[in-house]
Amino acid sequence: MKKPTIVFIHGAFVTPASFEPLMGYFKARGFEVLAPAWPFHGQSVAELRNHPEAGLGKLGLDDLTNYFAGIIKALPEKPIIIGHSFGGLLTQLMMDRGLGLAGIAINSGGAKGVVSAAYPTTARSIFGILSKPWRKTFMMSLKEFQYAFVNTLGKAEQERAYREHVVPETTRIFFQGAAAPFASNSPFKVNFNNGSRGPLLMIAGEVDRIVPASLVRKNYSLYNQKSGAVTDYKEFPGRSHWIIAQPGWEEVADFIDHWLKEQLPAEVG
Repeated sequence: MKKPTIVFIHGAFVTPASFEPLMGYFKARGFEVLAPAWPFHGQSVAELRNHPEAGLGKLGLDDLTNYFAGIIKALPEKPIIIGHSFGGLLTQLMMDRGLGLAGIAINSGGAKGVVSAAYPTTARSIFGILSKPWRKTFMMSLKEFQYAFVNTLGKAEQERAYREHVVPETTRIFFQGAAAPFASNSPFKVNFNNGSRGPLLMIAGEVDRIVPASLVRKNYSLYNQKSGAVTDYKEFPGRSHWIIAQPGWEEVADFIDHWLKEQLPAEVG
């Protein structure tokens, strides 16, 4: 039997290339894999750095939500959705809309109800963005990337990841996140009582700084465990925000594969 498609949704400051290890893993196990780039993220890293597209600074979370919802709705069947960082938040939003067979949100940005500024390492990681509200786009420095994304890696590995993956990003999504606690119609809003969605797995890295495990646990705790929808949590020790590509990513992939077999035995067994 043909296995479901997996749609990978990358996070901010990177491209779909960040998911290459997991894409290869699941493709080898018979899944069709798709990894659409965010709008204005479809070129090479060098091109995106040297000539970021003019519309990038206008890109908001509502735009991203509608964009990925459109892609997923166009598929012949519901896919499995795997997202990282802001892609993890988008995974939560896609699952809330009933678009996913199952969802895996890895080191997910917090939905409305999670105050990111309350987490010191998160605040430090995004200080450079929020302290300059006139900037429409932002390019992380190597030092900022080392602190926020790859704090457990050696210097050479950090530099290689920065060189191969990091691109300029819209600042709008971060300001929308900062405003979410005060906006009733925030695009970050998820219905935590939705009992009709598919199963959702939330994964955290123990030593992630930009999305600390305590933030992911808080997000997980907001889901109504009596709603009827499965929501699970898994924390991996010693993992940074680069959990999807740092050494040991295979353990994360194995856990996801096993979890999917438990939740969707007829589809992926």
